[in-house]
Amino acid sequence: MKLKYKVINNEYINIKDVLKSHFGISDKLLIKLKKNQHIYLNSVPEYVTKLIHIGDLVEVDLDFEENFDNIVPTKMNLDIIFEDDSLIIINKPAGIPVHPSILHFDNSLSNGLAYYFQEKNIKKKIRPVNRLDKDTSGIVVFAKNEYIQECLIKQMKSKKFLKEYFAILEGFLETSSGTINASISRKEGSIIEREINSNGDISITHFELIKNFSAKGKKLSLVKFKLETGRTHQIRVHSKYINHPILGDSLYGNNSNLISRQALHSYKISFIHPIINKNLEFKICLPKDINYILEIK
Repeated sequence: MKLKYKVINNEYINIKDVLKSHFGISDKLLIKLKKNQHIYLNSVPEYVTKLIHIGDLVEVDLDFEENFDNIVPTKMNLDIIFEDDSLIIINKPAGIPVHPSILHFDNSLSNGLAYYFQEKNIKKKIRPVNRLDKDTSGIVVFAKNEYIQECLIKQMKSKKFLKEYFAILEGFLETSSGTINASISRKEGSIIEREINSNGDISITHFELIKNFSAKGKKLSLVKFKLETGRTHQIRVHSKYINHPILGDSLYGNNSNLISRQALHSYKISFIHPIINKNLEFKICLPKDINYILEIK
């Protein structure tokens, strides 16, 4: 994959100006590109200090091999929603973490993607853009190179990368829509649990009630959430904060005989594709265990 810029005016002085100001390439990535001699002026490898002129073509080749030997390739049935040279989007089932860990050394989504990359001879690092908890299902985006990852993370910070979720909450929600603005921090003495804390990170969640309903005599709410910020466990902590914890969330609420995990699903994302500069939107259906709850009486 190449980034290309045709010089049509005197906006930039040299190649580095184009790479930093036009493409937004980070210093870290710039060092790698220079080391691999993947920066060109009129198809010839060139130093970034080279002056440019109207009519020149500046190119950046992002396709250099990377090592991902730190992740064990594991054959896995990946539900791939979308793939191109820039990124791959996967529908993650509940019960599978995104990253390997001591307890999930070879059975994370990243392990499955490492195997897929190996089969396709894609020699790239595993670069997740967004993250879901192990027991949250739904859309996960992986970038195929450092530049794409950087671009999409910037979009998250500027609120151009949008994420929406469905969740089933305990109890009937009293209002049809609203915004939860409550700062979140790590709970003292825990490396996992988060809590509402006025000194924590600003955390904003918008919600919309889809319907109140009952299942096996239990009052529940189907709610759509839209994240303005992306803190760890944000929807789970905010749901507890409004006294409607997510059904089945044993960490922030209660276990349930209706579902074996928190009933939370990342169903929609939208962002601007960094290469084609078009807005992309992806939606996926609710998984079977959440649909089951919606259908029973």
